Amino acid sequence: MSLKRQLLLASLLMLLIPWAGLTFVLELDNALRQQALQQLQAQGNRLGETASDLLLNLPVVPGTEALYVGVATSAIQPDGYGNEWPGFDEEPEQAPWQYGAGQAASLRWQATSNGRQLYLLIQRLDQGLAPWNPSRPARPHERFELRLQPPSGDLEPERDQQRWFIRAGAPGQVPVFREGATPQPDARFRAGWQDKGASWQLEIQMPLPAPGSRLGFQALRPGLPDNALGTDLTPPPLLVQRNPRLEAILHSQLSQGQRATLLEPGQWILASTTAESSSSVTDFEQLSPLQIVEKISLNALSGLIRLYQPRPILLAPEHYRLPVPELPDNGLIRHPDGSVWLASRHSLFAGRTLLLEQSIDQLLTLSGSTLGSVLARSLLIILALMLVLLGYASWLSWRITRLQKLVKASVDEDGRMLGQIPQPKRRDELGQLQQQFALMVERLQSYNQYLESFSRRLSHELKTPVAVVRSSLENLAQQPATDDQAPYLERAASATERLRRILNSMSEAARLEQSFEDTELEDFDLADVLTQATGAYQQLDSQHRIVYSGPATGYRMTGSPEMLVQMLDKLVDNARDFTPAGGLINIALTGTGEHYELTVFNQGSRLPEHNGVDIFGAFVSRRSSTEDGHLGQGLLIVRLIADYHGGRVDARNQHLGGIDGVCFRVIMPVSRAKTGASL
Repeated sequence: MSLKRQLLLASLLMLLIPWAGLTFVLELDNALRQQALQQLQAQGNRLGETASDLLLNLPVVPGTEALYVGVATSAIQPDGYGNEWPGFDEEPEQAPWQYGAGQAASLRWQATSNGRQLYLLIQRLDQGLAPWNPSRPARPHERFELRLQPPSGDLEPERDQQRWFIRAGAPGQVPVFREGATPQPDARFRAGWQDKGASWQLEIQMPLPAPGSRLGFQALRPGLPDNALGTDLTPPPLLVQRNPRLEAILHSQLSQGQRATLLEPGQWILASTTAESSSSVTDFEQLSPLQIVEKISLNALSGLIRLYQPRPILLAPEHYRLPVPELPDNGLIRHPDGSVWLASRHSLFAGRTLLLEQSIDQLLTLSGSTLGSVLARSLLIILALMLVLLGYASWLSWRITRLQKLVKASVDEDGRMLGQIPQPKRRDELGQLQQQFALMVERLQSYNQYLESFSRRLSHELKTPVAVVRSSLENLAQQPATDDQAPYLERAASATERLRRILNSMSEAARLEQSFEDTELEDFDLADVLTQATGAYQQLDSQHRIVYSGPATGYRMTGSPEMLVQMLDKLVDNARDFTPAGGLINIALTGTGEHYELTVFNQGSRLPEHNGVDIFGAFVSRRSSTEDGHLGQGLLIVRLIADYHGGRVDARNQHLGGIDGVCFRVIMPVSRAKTGASL
């Protein structure tokens, strides 16, 4: 594993810090919720005592049959159009409509109050408006009846009930008549009746009845059976009104982010108020980078806490009723808008219920802002440390890679020293390692130079003794020798000749490398050189078929034609040594764009499949030990000349024209200057 990855893994261990912080936050959130729930229960008990004192004089709505009166948020004109009513243009499921118990949805209504007047909006959806004709009073016509029972009256339907009726001669403003022996219009009432073709709509304004009153109504067509729709009239349903005074008192005792709801036994909402959270909206452009990170951390913290929080139960309020199920031990509830609250339920006088809620977002804002700031700062520190570690690892990796490249560039594939490693500027461990490498390369370079000059010095030193021995043998050969001396003289002459060839071979490669510096490059036609050289080879060797299968001209390149001929000499000499008498030696030249490919194929022996030895190295030979004067320097010279021209050389077994043999291939660029090849 690389040093960079090791340091990366080490830096990732620092992520244990935010993990431990998250665990602490979750435990802290649980403790805060438990503490907040206890405080909420204590606060609910105090609010319950205050609310119970105010509820003593209010009537109790025990059942679910009631006429709920909301709070008017805008002025209402009783013209029969109903455009001022909340949710009038919305879907029926989203508007606060009420329907009679056990009846179809053909008649629906809303009721609201501004504190002085009571407003009713009634819609009948199954029939249009049938006007009343005074000249034909017995003809079926639309009639709407109201019955009001004061709080002091009993439940007898015929006692203490005030009755009104409305009949429309035409759509628009209509009078409201008080029932009696002689019906008279009641000036305290205003009504508007509108015909919509297949339905009708009625809007009524009347004085607000006293608390505890009962109000019922029905719509019918006299003379038609089973046409009456409306509320119960015996007794009428009880009016349930929102109590603004009670809401104001409850609101004064709430903290920010809290909501209090007071319910009748039938789950009718008697009072509901919310203390909004104080959220200051700051312009994004005015935030500092640290504040932006803190806000992002706080939002992420809130999301994580909600992810690991217990699942809250759903509280589905209606427009006028709030069914409250049994609360869980953790007190968490969720509203349809997705907000999560901490709730406490309290039983009050006469079966009433107080539901006190605390916003979880407000708790997180109060308790999590400081914690979020700490986490944000910790996260910044961790990220900064990780970046520093990764940067340091990258810097170390760059230094190690640079040292690796320097070492690689100082030695070629043959183990020759090409240059020295520069001394380091830093004195740390890596600097000391580079210094040791530089010292090692310097020593190896000195030893390499000694080895390279050894063959030249040895060849030079041995040439004189060999020449003396050879001349002495020649002089002895001029004298008559006995039969016993002749074999020894012949063997000595043969060994001397072999030694001379070895010395020449040892010095040839060294002389070639020295001549590279003095060689001048020129532009020449490689195909023409190969054509002439192949013809010379065939004239000198009649025992083999040496042919050239390539173009005669047209392959120009930049290089040294003398060296390339020397390289070809070594390849052909090597091919002749392994080609049987009458065998084929084929020289070919092809072009591949910017490179030329020169191949020498010889019929005969094949290369081993897995030899493991570089035949182009120094002192490597596949000839038998009985042959004279071969040190394996010929193919080394081939590789040196190919390297000098920026090319490369290889050898492989090949099947050519039904003949098995070995193919030596030299690939060279057209221009040596283009490749940048040098020794």
